[in-house]
Amino acid sequence: MTPGFTRFAAIDWSGAKGARHRGIAVALCEAGCAVPRLVEAPDGAWSRTGVADWLMGIAGDAPTLFGFDFSFAPPFVARGGYLPGDHVPNNGPAFWAYVDTLCQDEDLGAASLLEVAHRRHFYFGKADGVKADYMHHRACEARYLAGGGGKPSTVYDAIGAAQVAKASFAGMRLLHRVRGDVPVWPFDPVPARGSLIVEIYTSLAASAAGRTKGRAKMRDLAALNDALGVIGSAPHEGAAPDDHGADAILTAAWMRAVAGQNALWTPATLDRQIAATEGWTFGVI
Repeated sequence: MTPGFTRFAAIDWSGAKGARHRGIAVALCEAGCAVPRLVEAPDGAWSRTGVADWLMGIAGDAPTLFGFDFSFAPPFVARGGYLPGDHVPNNGPAFWAYVDTLCQDEDLGAASLLEVAHRRHFYFGKADGVKADYMHHRACEARYLAGGGGKPSTVYDAIGAAQVAKASFAGMRLLHRVRGDVPVWPFDPVPARGSLIVEIYTSLAASAAGRTKGRAKMRDLAALNDALGVIGSAPHEGAAPDDHGADAILTAAWMRAVAGQNALWTPATLDRQIAATEGWTFGVI
């Protein structure tokens, strides 16, 4: 079955502490080739709660594919659990509910899970020992690496600007909040009609647009429009967006271009256990 989405939204995400986040950008486009537009944030900057409310507010208007760039679950299959040795749920939706109940952080934040509740599982620096001991990955991340996509981040690495740990656990709180309104693939099947949420790598869109690994970020208008042209999108007009906005714009256009490809919905190594526990990144096959 080829999903019949008519709108495509890409959300560049943030796990930063606080209530408003300059690192969040939301881009939306319809079918066709018009350039995705940045959705203006309330009060000048998005909150994570605001993104959840926006998504639930528009999901019923038209079949929309929403893509978020955070890990939807920690590794499970290779280790037999999300946080081995700790008593936590053993499937994605139940784990999201656990994270949401545990964390009282502002604006769906989840830093307390890493810093306090399950501190021993996360690498914050040399005092924690050998970093390699924390580098556990999901099946889709291993597949991405094997396919030449590069070394993916892990949700257990909580240090540095490139870490995805806080963003991912904060994102799991969002998934718990919105799943009653919009299903989440592949934990839920692709609906015959209606909207759906998927995990994305903005780097996949950049690669498809001809951006090499070291040049994935687009920091000027010419670079963004060159990439959009490769994807089959009209160019962005007006002032150049920041790098978060550029990532969201390009990724929304890429999602529109590839969502009809059946192979992306049926990765060969995606089985029922992986789908229920770890999930999968849309576009990794």
